[in-house]
Amino acid sequence: MAPLYGIDREIHRKIQSKYSIEHEQEAREWIESVIAEPLPSDDFQESLKDGVILCKMIGKLVPGEGKYKVSRIPFMQMENISKFLAGAEKLGVPKHDLFQTVDLYEKKNMTQVVDSIFAISRYAHKAGTCSTYLGPKLAEKHVVEFTEETLNAGKAMFNTYQYGYHKGANQSGIIFGARREISNGLARN
Repeated sequence: MAPLYGIDREIHRKIQSKYSIEHEQEAREWIESVIAEPLPSDDFQESLKDGVILCKMIGKLVPGEGKYKVSRIPFMQMENISKFLAGAEKLGVPKHDLFQTVDLYEKKNMTQVVDSIFAISRYAHKAGTCSTYLGPKLAEKHVVEFTEETLNAGKAMFNTYQYGYHKGANQSGIIFGARREISNGLARN
């Protein structure tokens, strides 16, 4: 990796400070449980860099997805990662929850890679293709239906806060341009 200077170095440090080894370990264990095989390397990024493991994982979560090619050519490895990301989108994961190919391939933002795996686990659990998930459970939409009677009762209610009334608070005693006096021994000399 080329040396970073100035603002690039500051951004890189900030991203690195957010990285959690514990989250990486949870993501590693979850991936291993989904694909039913251990990751090939102790280095998380190196294990995922060629995209093969990711494609195997998305193939288990989204049937018909995850076709990959084993290759040492960087273009083919990045193509595998792109296929994985496309499969994750078909699972329902929003684009803003996914990493970009360079985040993983060039190790630019491994925090986002781990966070993406957490998001994929939640959406896979919601879709019913996986029994476990990482992080907080995905929220479900809660639609509230009101009866016509309840809506009409709300229209008749008089909300005093909406009109500026707040229990008699006013600006009496305020003299604009005068010095502020603090009393009752609160001021210190």
